[in-house]
Amino acid sequence: MKKKVTICGIDTATLPKLSHKEAEELMLKVKAGDKHARGRYILCNMRLVLSVVQRYASRVNNMDDIFQVGCVGLVKAVDNFDVSYNLKFSTYAVPMIVGEIRRYLREGNSLHVSRSIRDLAFMALQAREKLELNSDREATIDEIAKELGQPLESVRNALDAISEPISLFEPVYTDDSDSILVMDQIGDKKNTDERWLENVSLCQALEKLGDREKQILRKRYFEGKTQMEISSEVGISQAQVSRLEKSAMAQIREMMSFCDTIPHIN
Repeated sequence: MKKKVTICGIDTATLPKLSHKEAEELMLKVKAGDKHARGRYILCNMRLVLSVVQRYASRVNNMDDIFQVGCVGLVKAVDNFDVSYNLKFSTYAVPMIVGEIRRYLREGNSLHVSRSIRDLAFMALQAREKLELNSDREATIDEIAKELGQPLESVRNALDAISEPISLFEPVYTDDSDSILVMDQIGDKKNTDERWLENVSLCQALEKLGDREKQILRKRYFEGKTQMEISSEVGISQAQVSRLEKSAMAQIREMMSFCDTIPHIN
């Protein structure tokens, strides 16, 4: 972003500049209703938008959109600026631009987040900027929480809530032929090789059961029915259902124990 010269079709390197006296005179014309002066004043102050937009370079993908939103804040600042306050225009405009961008990011998030969580998240972002202003390193969540006087977990959850979600199929690296996706970088501690082998052993054990035992286990453990309900449906006594269930489970345990004794090929 810092090297980017053209944004939204505007060559920022060619934006005109105003001296302090020229800016004051032009603003007086703006307040008198001169539309041409208003357009020129906005154009000459677009560097303010650019300076603010650079803060969000690491958080958004489309900087053109953020620049346009910042320009909306600039226009509002020009239209609402009161020359009688004897205040520098930039002092008034920058908070307006920042506020417009933050509102856009807050309301444009694809996940619904409560107002209180969003407010805490943006307070945390402000605290981070403050802490990093006089430091050469990135502020930690612990330091931000301490600065705000908020619980660590609340601050962490709030910042996570406003983070832009990304697809698991988003490429993180691409060369001439292959791409490495986000999902390729995520470890799966649940579906390990050992868990996969257990599932294979279970399927093999189930296949060796009789049709009646399979039917009872399916109704018992997949459909969640009681032994009494199964006995009524199958047409046998509850005692027989219980006996067949115990026999089937014993066969499964025996089969899986046998599979565990087989050496696995690495």
